[in-house]
Amino acid sequence: MTATESHVMIRTATEDDAPAIAAIYNDAVATTVATMDTEPRSLDEQLRWLKDHPPPYVVLVATSGDAVIGWASISRWSERRAYDGTAEVSEYVDAARRGQGVGRALLDRLIEAGDRSGFHSLLARIADGNAASLHLHESRGFRTAGVMREVGWKFGRRIDVHLLQRLNPTGPTPPRPADARPR
Repeated sequence: MTATESHVMIRTATEDDAPAIAAIYNDAVATTVATMDTEPRSLDEQLRWLKDHPPPYVVLVATSGDAVIGWASISRWSERRAYDGTAEVSEYVDAARRGQGVGRALLDRLIEAGDRSGFHSLLARIADGNAASLHLHESRGFRTAGVMREVGWKFGRRIDVHLLQRLNPTGPTPPRPADARPR
């Protein structure tokens, strides 16, 4: 842990964190391809999003003192029940704190939470050109599942999105459906 990381605390997000989460996210909307959103989120939208993460899904915040300096989430991958063992991870760090280990600390906690919750597969979508995020995820066991070519349009250009996946090496095997049992 670096000196910077030692002053960072990570905890579960609360509704009181919604304005800071929105501010960090909205900066990414306006200045990066880390998200394909093109419109900022209102506080009401951010609160609805936060409430849409009941267990086993989670939203974490990284704080330094009283300031939220980053956030991360495990979100539903799909509404279809067969995908219940799969979730998507996202991490966003305040622009002034990028490159200081905050994203790494958040991703490590997400992986721990995902493994503890029994997710078999964690997915990450990373826009082309975000080498730091690709490296971070790969260093934590995520592997390229594929590249979706030109699926995004932002800042006047088409953007490829890398799909990365991490399989839980110790995750439980889901029970077999009743109709698959031998007779």
